[in-house]
Amino acid sequence: MDNDPAIARKKSKIGTMVAVVGPSGAGKDSLIHIAMTHFAGRPDVHFVQRVITRPAGAGGEQHLGVSPEEFKAMREQGAFAVDWDAHGLSYGIPASVHEKLALGHLVIANGSRSALPHWAKAFSSLLVINVTASPEVLAERLVARGRESREEILERLKRGSLTVEGDYDVVDIDNSGALAEAGARFVSTLDAVLARCTGA
Repeated sequence: MDNDPAIARKKSKIGTMVAVVGPSGAGKDSLIHIAMTHFAGRPDVHFVQRVITRPAGAGGEQHLGVSPEEFKAMREQGAFAVDWDAHGLSYGIPASVHEKLALGHLVIANGSRSALPHWAKAFSSLLVINVTASPEVLAERLVARGRESREEILERLKRGSLTVEGDYDVVDIDNSGALAEAGARFVSTLDAVLARCTGA
């Protein structure tokens, strides 16, 4: 039996999974990109490439695009740490993230508020970063995408909620203003989590 406290701490080391959630137009991908630049070269910080049932060149985040059939096969083979369905698509977080977390590393992934119960079961140390913006700002950004009218978007936003429901460790970041300000808050939040992971 090992009685050395340092060995015991090393064996019990666990990293933190960070789920970045928020409504469309809040700027999740932009904040993640800022953090990727900030932490570039850090071997203990990992940004997850999600597996999604849409073409890889469809825009938005960089992801691994697969067919619904391929996704189903991957799910059955245990390829995902967590997976969920939303908006007619399937999303998966590769099971390999558990290896990084077991090393005490910080892992960041784009998530979904509706899927958080699945995330909480999959990861013992989970932080939710909820990126929000005012309905007016969200509407302006979504109108620019050209998929809906401003009236349709505002009506949909009225029916939705910008909060995270449930018993989770949550940090809210308002990205209504300058991206640099929200980016600095996002990075500082990750820095604080990383300090806990490394015991700094």
